[in-house]
Amino acid sequence: MNILKGKSARKTKQEKTGKAAPPPKKQPLSESLDENLSLIHAELVENVDVTFRHLTNEVRFAVILVEGIVDGGKVDRDLLQTLVKPGLGIRDSLAGLSGQEVLEATADAVPLGMVKKVDTVDGVFSALFGGSTIVLIEGCNQALAINTSGGEQRGVEETTTQTVIRGPKEGFNENLRTNLSLIRRRVKSTKLASIILELGSITRTEVAVVYLDGIARKEMVDEVMQRLASIKTDSILDSGYIEEFIQDSSYSPFPTLLNTERPDVAVGALLEGKVAIIVDGTPFVLIAPAPFTRYFQSSEDYYQRADISSFLRIIRFVAFFLSMLLPALYISITTFHQEMLPTPLLISLAAQREGVPFPAFIEAILMELTFEVLREAGVRMPRAIGPAISIVGALVLGQAAVQAGLVSAAMVIVVSFTAISNFVVPYISMSISARLIRFGMMILGGSFGLFGIMSGMMFLLIHLEGLRTFGVPYMGPFSPLRLSELKDVLIRAPRWAMNKRPDTANPGNQKRQPEGQQPLPPKKPEGDRQEGEGT
Repeated sequence: MNILKGKSARKTKQEKTGKAAPPPKKQPLSESLDENLSLIHAELVENVDVTFRHLTNEVRFAVILVEGIVDGGKVDRDLLQTLVKPGLGIRDSLAGLSGQEVLEATADAVPLGMVKKVDTVDGVFSALFGGSTIVLIEGCNQALAINTSGGEQRGVEETTTQTVIRGPKEGFNENLRTNLSLIRRRVKSTKLASIILELGSITRTEVAVVYLDGIARKEMVDEVMQRLASIKTDSILDSGYIEEFIQDSSYSPFPTLLNTERPDVAVGALLEGKVAIIVDGTPFVLIAPAPFTRYFQSSEDYYQRADISSFLRIIRFVAFFLSMLLPALYISITTFHQEMLPTPLLISLAAQREGVPFPAFIEAILMELTFEVLREAGVRMPRAIGPAISIVGALVLGQAAVQAGLVSAAMVIVVSFTAISNFVVPYISMSISARLIRFGMMILGGSFGLFGIMSGMMFLLIHLEGLRTFGVPYMGPFSPLRLSELKDVLIRAPRWAMNKRPDTANPGNQKRQPEGQQPLPPKKPEGDRQEGEGT
């Protein structure tokens, strides 16, 4: 497998200039509580959601939190009640203790997990806006950041874009910690690794890189980390921002990063040696690498019998090519290659087109653009009326266009079947690619006939052969050919036959399960005869 090794081809500014960028200046905290509060107030502008509480328990405390992103019950019940107890509830008195000793005693007394120390103003704000409550103590040049994150947020619900009939119904939500926990519940192993990064100089969005140590290739993880570290921007609001920064080809219509809101899909990818990128604030998780064939595999394929899954997977591949080529084929055959059609069908099409003022190419372009407008309107309209507008609009406009003589009935059927085929692809990023390529194929078919379509397909094939997804060939395992991985591409072999992981996994850990687990009927004990045997 041709995985990128060593340094990424994308050089950072430091690598290009040869000079190290100066580290950002971080203002250290002071031992004076008033001075620390002054430093914090100086950085803040008009913030009505940042709350300051001042307490005195033989020692002066200051508690800082952001309303709405913290759990108020935790703060009142567990933190503030502990700070006002004499001696914090674990000592007779705090008098005579140094500020550092009071800090240690407070960290021990607070009945909350994930308590860490910060010693800079930048660290205070990073923890504060991440949902922690800050405790400053007089006489100590450190602060406690206590995780009290909470507030109103969407719970774990069923996915809306990648639904299945059989399989888990849980979906990722917008909370990074919740998404990590959904993966942890499915992978109860010490090998599950997660690295937290902070991207965006203004938004300071947390991004988690998740992989299975020993299964994922080290060079793959290093490549992902290097590409993420090279992102220099002021905001990351969704995983789509990151996708555009780290994808292998920005000008290809084909996606090279898989996005999913299903935890079972993410865990399945991790078990194959892939890397998951989780962004705080979005339910869509990125999976790398993502070859072409991966976009036609649904999670439900692995929850049904192998024969049913294989049949449905073949249908998806066929539907993808139909959605990309069917209008172009209709245009080219009716315009340049009428001899390919049976005579009765040719006469029927000619009768339908009698009185239509436009050639087949213009017909197809008008109908495709009309359907794209209807599809976009159905998505943007309120949920209660969006589906009605898209369905009724398509039926009414199609029927009216045929009766008005603007398009033929056969063209309406072709465009409708093309749109239905486009919905069969499990991942919308790949179905959008087919929609874009469809227009180019229609132009080639309308200009040069089948020769133009074949030329366009050859160009696409050459383009796909040159694509990489994090160094992995995009058309694998077909090119380069890897016979062992063909068990889970066009068809899915039974579970007992899928003994090895793909080449994206570490070479030393590609064995998934032992061989010889094919179920067999029980053997009849020797000497046991069926009724009627013998004399």
